[in-house]
This record gives sequence, C-alpha cells and structure tokens, in this order.
Amino acid sequence: MLAAYASSLNPDSPLDGLVVGDRPEPVAEAGWTTVRVKAVSLNHHDLWTLRGVGISADRLPMTLGCDAAGIDTSTGREVVVHSVISGTDWSGDETFDPGRSLLSEKHQGTLAELVSVPTRNLIDKPSELSFPEAACLPTAWLTAYRMLFVNSGVRPGQTVLVQGATGGVASACIKLGREAGLRIWATARTEAKRASAVDLGAHQAFASGARLPERVDAVIETVGAATWSHSLKSLRPGGRIVISGATSGARPPAELNRIFFLQLSVVGSTMGTRAELANLMSFLQISGVRPPIDRILPLAQVADGLAAMESGDLLGKIVIEP
Repeated sequence: MLAAYASSLNPDSPLDGLVVGDRPEPVAEAGWTTVRVKAVSLNHHDLWTLRGVGISADRLPMTLGCDAAGIDTSTGREVVVHSVISGTDWSGDETFDPGRSLLSEKHQGTLAELVSVPTRNLIDKPSELSFPEAACLPTAWLTAYRMLFVNSGVRPGQTVLVQGATGGVASACIKLGREAGLRIWATARTEAKRASAVDLGAHQAFASGARLPERVDAVIETVGAATWSHSLKSLRPGGRIVISGATSGARPPAELNRIFFLQLSVVGSTMGTRAELANLMSFLQISGVRPPIDRILPLAQVADGLAAMESGDLLGKIVIEP
C-alpha cells in the first residue's frame, strides 16, 4: 500500500527523512480493526516525529499521521479514529495513562491507504460531516475542545485570547468559542492573518504582542516562547492560561513574580478522550460549525502540505486523501 513515512530522523531538516512509497498492509491483531483511510489531516506532531521527538530510530520506518476518517473494513461503517492509544487495562481518561501513545509513535500512523487501530478507538462518523471534515477533529479540534470546555474554566460571556490565530488548534478555538458564546480575541503576525481570524469568528484581532483594550479571563496558548510574556500580561488577576503546545519554543522566561502576585493559573492540556471526541462531533452536528480546511492534497503531495505547515502558510487544516 502507499504510505508517507519517516525513514530517518532529522532535527534541523525534518522533510529530508520523509518518504512516500510502498509499505506492507497492516494485519489487525486481536482487539484491533483495519480502516480504509479516506482522509487524514496533518498536525505539527508529524513534523516533530520527523525531527525525532517522541520516537527513536529503532522504530523506523514509521508511517506518519495521527488523524483519520475512513471505512471499517470489517463492517463497512464510516468511522473517525481516536488517536490516543491507551493500555488495554486502562480505564478512565486516556490522556492520563502514563503508557499512552499517539498513532505514529509506537504504532504505524494514518498517512496510508490502510491503518490498524484498537477497535475501541473507532467512533461512528456523523453523516453530516464529510471525510475531510471529520479527519480534522481527533487531534487539533479535540485539543481545542478540551482546552476551552474542560480546562479553561470560562463561561459564556467571558473573554478568551487565542494566540497565533490561524493554526489548526487556534482556528478551532476561535470557531468553537464563538459558537459557545465566548468573546474571542485573537492575535496574528500579519494583517491578512488578522483578517482571516475575524472571518473565522474572532470578535477582534490584534498584532502579536499588542496591548489589548482590557485584560482577558483566559488565554489559549499554543505558540510558546514567542507569545508567553504577552499571554501573562494579558490576563486579569486570577486568570488562566491553557497551554497545549509550544511551536516557537518551550523554554520562555517563567515570570514567576507575575504568576504568583496576580494569582494566575497555568494549566496544561493534552488531546482529549474518546467521550470528548464524541461530544465534539455532536457539537458540530447541533451547531453547524465546520473545520476550516486550507487545502486538500493527494498523498503523493504530502511534503507540500508539511512544508506549508512548517512555514505557517495555512489557514485551518491541511487534509490528505490517500
């Protein structure tokens, strides 16, 4: 079968290790199911894998990809793949399983014509969602859902600042938050991206680092070092930063004096549960909100999609159709 996989790990030039070529078809072990992949969305996790983060060379070659929507080959039903793989004896929130992994870390990923996953990780795809739309949900949109509705503590009518507004998680937060009755402010580096943030649903968009009209109740932080100080300064006393990533670097100055003096909270957030993914899909069914898709590419052009994501040249999600 055709697949996009990491053949080597290159911290400084990740795409050098990317290969699109033939790989063996998966054989589903007991309790697992093979899915014929119809659509996959790209995530920064794919670039981190190619850089060697979260994976060691002895696991290569490793098929990339966390997200997928497709057809259960054993039943013919349309499904969405929840990509957090917990232990068979784990119960409760899968994101707290110390032995958890994502597809493409220990198990071959979704950027292929076929993928094998635990049967319990399959959720029925709503007929209202296309395969490309559904494929955008399990990582970026699920992460956004958990950040906003599980970990931020905000309520309708309060104000949330979304840093780096046009990335996958950030754009999802804008659309979900606007629909849920939050006042959404966003930052972006260029005037065009700020306009795009408003088109997505942000009430106002500001230049990165700009002084805001007033302090906010919560900040959605996925950028890291480049925006960390601005995030802290933007919070009201007692406010909360929810962080799920650090694409610009993970070691900013902590500014502990500001955190303790203003009694700020810093909350980590990682992915989400199967139940939260099901709730997210119900939210989209009820609200009519849909993931913005920047472009849809064939598997042979996955390098173009990864390069666009690495450079930040995108608005919403990039989807691959094997």
